[in-house]
Amino acid sequence: MKKDNLDDLRQNNFNLKKFIDEYFKKDVPLVYGDGMPGAQIALIGEAPGRNEVEKGKPFVGQAGKNLEEFMEILELKREEIYITNVVKFRPYRINRKTQRISNRPPTREEIKISEPFLKKELEILDPKLLVSLGNVPLKCLTGCETATIGKYHGKPLDINFTGKTMVLFPLYHPASIIYRAELKLVYLEDLRKLKEYLHYNNIL
Repeated sequence: MKKDNLDDLRQNNFNLKKFIDEYFKKDVPLVYGDGMPGAQIALIGEAPGRNEVEKGKPFVGQAGKNLEEFMEILELKREEIYITNVVKFRPYRINRKTQRISNRPPTREEIKISEPFLKKELEILDPKLLVSLGNVPLKCLTGCETATIGKYHGKPLDINFTGKTMVLFPLYHPASIIYRAELKLVYLEDLRKLKEYLHYNNIL
């Protein structure tokens, strides 16, 4: 049932494809969520990058390698969870000199365009726990623009994103550790707390 509803959502996509193509003034590929529709944990990232667009799947390439450590510590398999992003398309910038395309954080407008789809997606999935990676999904899911991962990381909190109370466990984005080595220990400690939370609440 959930799978059928997700398939319908992706096919109709809340006019998301139309909005995005008009926004970028060209055809833009979407990268939808991946995983078991009946999963008790939904992992929410920011947006797909180049590798995700090429594969049509979230968290592959370098992001996938970061995810492997996450899954290993929690003793989970990728197929046991559902993985998606707030934004379903790749936000990018073009270097004027080199014409090279690189990733960038999504704008507020891009997040606003994407939010109705994410709400419906999580409403269908109805997992026991949401795990967000980084500031973008934290702000989106809590509805608080001033929320920061530095304040909320590693602590479960109740949110009402879909109209139903759900538990969110915010984490730093694994990629942030690459640029800020001092976060590594914090990130690993948060994963330990998440693992304890999963066992204590009989999730999985």
